[in-house]
Amino acid sequence: MREILGTQGWKGVVLDVVYSLLGSATVALAVAVFTVPNDIAPGGVSGLATALAYVSPVSVGVWTLLLNVPLLLTAWRLLGPRALAMTLLATVLLSVFIDLFAALLPGYTNNVLLAAVAGGVLSGLGVGVLFLRGISTGGTDLAALLLKNPFPNLPNGIMLLLIDACVVAVAVVIFRDIEVALYSAITIYLSSKVIDALAQGVDYAKVIYVVSERGEEISRVLNECTDRGTTLLNAQGGYTGKDKQLVVTVTRRNVLAQTLRLIRQTDPRAFVFVTDSTEVHGEGFKIDA
Repeated sequence: MREILGTQGWKGVVLDVVYSLLGSATVALAVAVFTVPNDIAPGGVSGLATALAYVSPVSVGVWTLLLNVPLLLTAWRLLGPRALAMTLLATVLLSVFIDLFAALLPGYTNNVLLAAVAGGVLSGLGVGVLFLRGISTGGTDLAALLLKNPFPNLPNGIMLLLIDACVVAVAVVIFRDIEVALYSAITIYLSSKVIDALAQGVDYAKVIYVVSERGEEISRVLNECTDRGTTLLNAQGGYTGKDKQLVVTVTRRNVLAQTLRLIRQTDPRAFVFVTDSTEVHGEGFKIDA
């Protein structure tokens, strides 16, 4: 139980459940309302389930659950107890929501292109929300999380894109329609872009480097006037040979201008450069639960 609760205890579990509900419902909405009614295979297990449901009496939701069993068994030892438990929850929720929405909501069939776009954006939002908590809906989402260990620098969206391409190829054979691949490609591409944009948007920050002879003063001003800490390093000017200090701080984009103004006011002669960071962990930013 302690391993499932994690460092944040019940608070983290509640957040995981809420994210699982929102993410699974959003993905299910995309599948039930936009992709399945238009014979679009959105990649992953849901896409493969759509194709299999087309040639069998078994529903998409049931196929989704059945296809996820082997992946969940594979992940038993690779994922921690908490991540596996939440992934199992999200997988079951997705299957239930797909069949529930299919029964209660009318499918959109007026324009296949718009359906492909809406399906891609919604599924990307749902999967992205789950990825923020290290959860997946099973299928290729789970495969992407598993592949994150051997390929940590490969974006989640790109991994899903590669895996889903194989699923679309199978769907084309079953549906015997090349348009399935074209519309599915649109859905998968948009989904992968939304996933990466959502993941990067949450952690996106600016790293500020300041080289100055008044580093301690700059550090004190930033600590007092902003909610960000600083790191001080001793440095030496390569051209002048003078002793200097390197001040490093990470801040949000919306307070970048204010932070730079404080630095200029403290030391107008400071050498400052700013870089982007799309993965920030720690106090004030993302903290793993």
